[in-house]
Amino acid sequence: MRVAVIGGGPGGLYAAVLLKRLDPAREITVWERNAPEDTFGFGVVLSDETLGGIEHADPEVYRALQAEFVRWDDIDIVHRGRTLTSGGHGFAALGRRRLLAVLHRRCRDLGIELRFRTEAPPAAELARAYDLVIAADGVHSATRTAHADAFRPRLTTHHCRYIWLAADFAFDSFRFEIAETEHGVVQLHAYPFDRPEGPADGASTVIVEMREEVWRSAGLDRCDERESAEWCAKVFTDALRGRPLRGNNSSWTAFRTVVNDRWSHGNTVLLGDAAHTAHFSIGSGTKLAVEDALALAACLEEQPDTARALAAYEEERRPVVASTQRAARASLAWFEELATYLDQPPHQFAFNLLTRSRRVTHDNLRLRDPGFVAAVEDEAGTPPGTPPMFLPFRLGELTLRNRVVVSPMDMYSAADNNGTPGDFHLVHLGARALGGAGLVMTEMVCVSPEGRITPGCTGLYAPEHETAWRRVTDFVHTSAPGTAIGVQLGHSGRKGSTRLMWDGIDQPLPEGNWPLVAPSALPYRPGVNQTPHALTEPELATLREQFVRAAESAARAGFDLLELHCAHGYLLSGFLSPLTNHRTDAYGGDLTGRLRFPLEVFDAVRAVWPAGRPMTVRISATDWADGGTTAADAVAMAQAFAAHGADAIDVSTGQVVPDERPDFGRSYQTPFADRIRNALGVPVIAVGAISSWDDVNSLVLAGRTDLCALARPHLYDPHWTLHAAAEQGYAGPGAPWPLPYQAGSRTPPTGRLDAPKPRLTLR
Repeated sequence: MRVAVIGGGPGGLYAAVLLKRLDPAREITVWERNAPEDTFGFGVVLSDETLGGIEHADPEVYRALQAEFVRWDDIDIVHRGRTLTSGGHGFAALGRRRLLAVLHRRCRDLGIELRFRTEAPPAAELARAYDLVIAADGVHSATRTAHADAFRPRLTTHHCRYIWLAADFAFDSFRFEIAETEHGVVQLHAYPFDRPEGPADGASTVIVEMREEVWRSAGLDRCDERESAEWCAKVFTDALRGRPLRGNNSSWTAFRTVVNDRWSHGNTVLLGDAAHTAHFSIGSGTKLAVEDALALAACLEEQPDTARALAAYEEERRPVVASTQRAARASLAWFEELATYLDQPPHQFAFNLLTRSRRVTHDNLRLRDPGFVAAVEDEAGTPPGTPPMFLPFRLGELTLRNRVVVSPMDMYSAADNNGTPGDFHLVHLGARALGGAGLVMTEMVCVSPEGRITPGCTGLYAPEHETAWRRVTDFVHTSAPGTAIGVQLGHSGRKGSTRLMWDGIDQPLPEGNWPLVAPSALPYRPGVNQTPHALTEPELATLREQFVRAAESAARAGFDLLELHCAHGYLLSGFLSPLTNHRTDAYGGDLTGRLRFPLEVFDAVRAVWPAGRPMTVRISATDWADGGTTAADAVAMAQAFAAHGADAIDVSTGQVVPDERPDFGRSYQTPFADRIRNALGVPVIAVGAISSWDDVNSLVLAGRTDLCALARPHLYDPHWTLHAAAEQGYAGPGAPWPLPYQAGSRTPPTGRLDAPKPRLTLR
């Protein structure tokens, strides 16, 4: 087998080493356009997991690297003159030049041909002459560009500028430092990569990062490498102990996230940054490339031919990379929005920074450094032994006993297909109220027959509806005292007149369809869903009155909270998104116009909703589609509703257009709630794949949200909140067990699984 490797970075070199070790008969050539001693950047951080993979695959490389590593456990966070330290993290780093030297030596020992200062031939040419072409040619991959039609790359450039520099001494920890300059916020990420030896002081990587507008205001767009290093050294003179910084072909760069729909094309395969990138703030670039090399070599060994090996490699690595990229994007976005967190209390700020990627959590950090987490909780006023999720929270005159919300979930189970909630809703909502959540929300309750999504959706537009809902609220207030129950009012708009979800989601009814209305005459799925009628101003007045009547009915029915549904592409959401609102009158155009009707409805409902009862609004903070709602739009929407009297903003995303591309993953929507809360200071409800009590504790304690709404976990376990309390050993007022259930408040015993320990050992 003849193998061509384009790019002599760690990933390409290590792939060559592994393939040659597995089969010495392979003829392997590596092309690297730079000299052997040339490299960009300084230090490389590798995890214990990655090192374990290297140790098993090539003990000789592992031993050589092990001798070079600098190890440390602490992270220092410096902000407004105060340094907080969190321990127990475990890092290992070495110089990039040393890493490359180890791999160069190993390649030569194995008989791999290294061609330095040589541009690789085009991948298409190599593919004709070699059995396998590994394109490890980095973030600016020429291979990926040349075959973009096959790989289908998506490149996203982000909002900060950063520069890689070095200091000629070794920090004794990973250091994050925040500087508030006249131009704006500047952050430093620094870590040691070379140990002090004798009189030498070692070395550290120093990355300085700031938003684009700060970078331009400081004039750094006009500075060369030396001037940039001097400017950064001056800003962080205390951290650097007055010492200078040096560059290495260093320049200011805007980070680009690289995602490819495919990683292979014929016998050419992408590896490392050519296939995917992850922001440096989670230290994963070299790690991912090395792990790619390990997986690729293993798949080539295990599969009968190259085509199946490349398919297996991508199948194995893609979920791991996607998870890492989600964490990296969360971390990147946190630093982009850093200015909104500066006024947090010191320990909360530090905890927020440490948990920003969602990979380090409250429980995980408590295992690493229990004293640090205890200090965070103490600063937040958390009573000893009380998990943050069980702190009370006040909305208007309503006090919720904990931070857990049963999220609105459409059940499509109205008793008579005429909007009336029946026994199902009594049992469904009643069970979840008994399950310990602070607030239980109904599904979207429709304000008119034509406002239903399906015939199975519930309503509040007829007297019998009010009576039936009163039965539910009475049960909650009587049998689950202390639990609040809220109603979500909405209108389906262009997404109505469809089948029950399990009969065909978003598909029109086979018969009996009713006419649809929307801001503009745009069908949800052209050719599938009917084209809605564009609402006239008199019709808008009628709709507004339908919301008012439903709100009055909800108040009489005994609901504690009302939420106005302005998300997910339903009627009011349709006004907010530029993708669904093409009006040219006062209710369209810019965001002010698009907000006009939802705010009119909000004001009309707020006027009749009892003053002491809170009112919230659910929005879609992004459409996950080009040309849709932006992050700035979402903040402006939240600000407008808060100014009109919303007690909290329930921050969801998407479901506005069918061709959306959501970035699914654990807690994937919470950064949008975080941005609104910390930019505006308004209470928010976070939602979106929050799957564990550890997630809830982390998000609340970090100040990213006030309440967490969970849907599927409450379908899996109606008593999710009570079980979360039991699992954490909590038995306080934030999660009281209903009296009939108290005997079940401990985990049931199971059979003993451990064997008796030996009592005596004779030698």
